[in-house]
Amino acid sequence: MYEVRIISIEERDELLERYGERALFQRKADINGVCIKLLTDNKAFKEMWEDNFRFMSEDVRPHGRVFALEREGEFEVLYEPLSKTAILFNCDYYGWVKSVALAVAGDFFEDCHSAKRRFSVHGAALDFGGVGVTIIGPPGTGKTTLSMGLLLSERRARLVSDDWYFVFPVGEFFEASASEKECYIRGDVGEIWPEFRSLIRGIPLDRRGRAVADISKLIGGRVIRQTTIRGAVLLARDPSLPPGLRDLSLSEAMEYLAAHDFCNPHQLVRDARKRKLREEFFRKFLSKLEIKLLNTTSSPSESLESAREFIRKLA
Repeated sequence: MYEVRIISIEERDELLERYGERALFQRKADINGVCIKLLTDNKAFKEMWEDNFRFMSEDVRPHGRVFALEREGEFEVLYEPLSKTAILFNCDYYGWVKSVALAVAGDFFEDCHSAKRRFSVHGAALDFGGVGVTIIGPPGTGKTTLSMGLLLSERRARLVSDDWYFVFPVGEFFEASASEKECYIRGDVGEIWPEFRSLIRGIPLDRRGRAVADISKLIGGRVIRQTTIRGAVLLARDPSLPPGLRDLSLSEAMEYLAAHDFCNPHQLVRDARKRKLREEFFRKFLSKLEIKLLNTTSSPSESLESAREFIRKLA
């Protein structure tokens, strides 16, 4: 992973004066209604960005910007919070570019004191006959594996997001809204779920073995923009705990999130004010949900069956 260094407006201006003209490729994205602009000297990043996100009109002024540029030195991520400007130097991985862009949009929403205020969840959101379920877990616990397995095994399952979504209150519940147009998935997902091999075949993978892919072709177009979340599956991969599913209270769920930094390694600002905002949001959000903890130390198929059992009862 990477660390984020917060910079001043003066340092931002100095850096962009020196390196900004290298950004030969530029494209605006509509991320849940927020305009985030990519400026880069990497053509592949620009092309993946276009596949990954919905376009925003060039007439719309950006709410945030992401620069991905080469220069002398090591990989570095800088962020200027007031103007919502992120600068990635010497990044060789599109996954971090797109995650930083989503984090910039999330930072904008958190600071928006209006009816448009919403919050980020670094997790998957799926819909089962009108009932939304979120899957949240630290990296490496099997969030994408479980999400893709549910899409393949449950014909009524529809995908909202496999990695990151935004949440806002609607009535007494919370609506999850998609952040991306297409999924950025691992090429080795076909080793776990063979049905994905045909989707991955022929798609050029990046240096980390990932690609932006339109999975709607594989699952018959079962992709939607929003769902009302009614249940949460929090993931762990802990050999000291029994595998499978168990109930989780609200206080236990909050302890879990606190221990894992809200399961989001891409937060740009981590001060006391932001932490309090996130804690308040997750407490309100999870208080409306039926919550389970799934320990994924068993096989992907066994973890999938445990999740399916919970979803059948919920939906």
